[in-house]
Amino acid sequence: MRERWERVVRYLREVRTEMDKVTWPQKKEIIGSTVVVIISVFLVSFFLGVVDLGLQRLAGLLLR
Repeated sequence: MRERWERVVRYLREVRTEMDKVTWPQKKEIIGSTVVVIISVFLVSFFLGVVDLGLQRLAGLLLR
């Protein structure tokens, strides 16, 4: 049991050491990335909506 506890403590120390090495993005970078993602989602959803509408009408014509 003690060995398991020591492994957990060692793991947590290593995690802390690695977290100190992480370069976190600045607020401006996060906002910019978020805007890009939101715009991309709107563009892709619009495109898929148009494709869906076109396929729906095509299927309607074929099934008449």
